[in-house]
Amino acid sequence: MPLVPSYIESLQPYQAGRSIDEVRRAYGLTHVVKLASNENPLGSSPLATEAIRLAAINLNLYPNGGLDLRRVLAEAYDVKVENVIAGSGSEGIMSNIMRTFLCDEDEVLTTEAAFIGFQVLAKSRGTKYRTVPYRNWAYDLPALAAAVNDRTKIIYLANPNNPTGTLFTRQEFDEFYKHVPERVLIILDEAYFEYARDNPRYPDSMHYRYDNVITLRSFSKIYGLAGARIGYGFAHQDLVANLLKIKLPFEPGTLSQAAGIAALGDKAFLHRSLEMNARGMKYLRESLMDMDVTWVESHANFIMTVWPSEDQAAQVVEDLLQCGIIVRPLKAWGLPGCVRISIGTDEENRECVAAMRKVLAMVKV
Repeated sequence: MPLVPSYIESLQPYQAGRSIDEVRRAYGLTHVVKLASNENPLGSSPLATEAIRLAAINLNLYPNGGLDLRRVLAEAYDVKVENVIAGSGSEGIMSNIMRTFLCDEDEVLTTEAAFIGFQVLAKSRGTKYRTVPYRNWAYDLPALAAAVNDRTKIIYLANPNNPTGTLFTRQEFDEFYKHVPERVLIILDEAYFEYARDNPRYPDSMHYRYDNVITLRSFSKIYGLAGARIGYGFAHQDLVANLLKIKLPFEPGTLSQAAGIAALGDKAFLHRSLEMNARGMKYLRESLMDMDVTWVESHANFIMTVWPSEDQAAQVVEDLLQCGIIVRPLKAWGLPGCVRISIGTDEENRECVAAMRKVLAMVKV
């Protein structure tokens, strides 16, 4: 019997985007702009960083497993504490969902080229991982509903979706849900919820408090706390009760929990972040159209570009790196001809566009 299961041996680990320091060293650059990981270009909420400073005096004490954050979220969303879970980013909660609910004969169902973090977590369990193709770069919910079988245990939906930025509507989700058995668990990953919530067509999952739906959200994006690894979820209390049996006892950490609580109250930072993202998205869309680059309508804090071939996509990424611009190739997701560009500050966006114009002047598109 092998020491390592075959499904682990064949798994490719998640590869984080290249860091600024790494690109500086590799290309001999002094100035680098990172637009690869959908991070908040304004930094972190000032209230969150102050909360971290104050909480640091208690680092000798064990944290309380996210209970303080769960209470704040329960009050904010008018649910019971028993309906809320906190963890090390939404991915930490995803991992616990896999460990809690999947059995050997179960299957996971989602779209092709789903969020790479989910792909790795789902495949690491050794259960069958099934997908259906995108339709216009968005979830094909009718096809997903038709693909549900007796072994389907978990359906993963990201809305807005990463890496395409697309969303499905209230009407589409309502129709989809009619065809999903109650025994099937639906994960609604809303890591980019804040960017889309004002869209009247967007189905905020807190309005769909079904017993088989788990909502996941993150502090990594709009709140600028990617380095703190803090996320949360809402679900039926029976689902949360079982997740609490599996999660690490002291997860999340003291500093992360304090940062999350403070960030929730920083409405000014949230507003500034949304304004900058909207401005940057408009600028990038118009610039890409002017350069005749194909892109996909996005409702998040990034935009996915589509290139004629895998080689050309890879060449654009490499040429931009040489100009000091880090973007995200999507081959690992299963989209080798696509490149994702995060929205940066006004100046970073201008630098990115200038570099792209330079690159495209040398490459026939």
